[in-house]
Amino acid sequence: MILEVSNLKYQYQSEKVLRFPDFKVFPGERILLVGSSGSGKSTLLNLLSGVLPLQAGTISLAGKDFSSLSSRHLDQIRADHIGIIFQSLNLIPYLSGYDNIRLGPQFSRIRKARIMNIEKESMEIAERLGLKKIDMLRSINRLSVGQQQRVAAARALLGRPELILADEPTSALDPLTTKLFLEELGSAVDLANQAILVISHDQVLEPFFDRVIHIGDSI
Repeated sequence: MILEVSNLKYQYQSEKVLRFPDFKVFPGERILLVGSSGSGKSTLLNLLSGVLPLQAGTISLAGKDFSSLSSRHLDQIRADHIGIIFQSLNLIPYLSGYDNIRLGPQFSRIRKARIMNIEKESMEIAERLGLKKIDMLRSINRLSVGQQQRVAAARALLGRPELILADEPTSALDPLTTKLFLEELGSAVDLANQAILVISHDQVLEPFFDRVIHIGDSI
């Protein structure tokens, strides 16, 4: 088991309490967390990645209980064990696609140690996600939105972190590009036996996942 969530709750000042379902994540699983706007999707992602502190409940990642860890240790857990695909992508525009991908494991000795040849492995992951070598050498601002999304995914995958968290990864993509991207992403995580947890409002994505968890009903 990679991740376990139990009795998780969070409250912003005087707002109502957000309550999240219990769930476990195992290697190789593809899980979709579906919730409408305001259901707490972003809050949940920030809790799972250790960005927000726990208020109530437990999160255990790679055998580490978040409640027993300092913020510094949570930062390291995130760097070592989680690859994040941000909704805003968070790519550096003046760098090439290849250089952006290489940034993924730079803050983790564990992820770095898994990489024998960073150029070769970066290119292999990029190709699995449908990118060509010529695309990788271009600056980010010369790539399409779909290509940028693939660069962000490749960056998260490099170094084989056990868990991939993706925040609305298809929100800027058309239906055809969404289908291709999810198929490519699924194949890439399957090859490395990584688990992926996608947070989205879009129930159309459900057929691409092994399991769907609805979080709106628990609030």
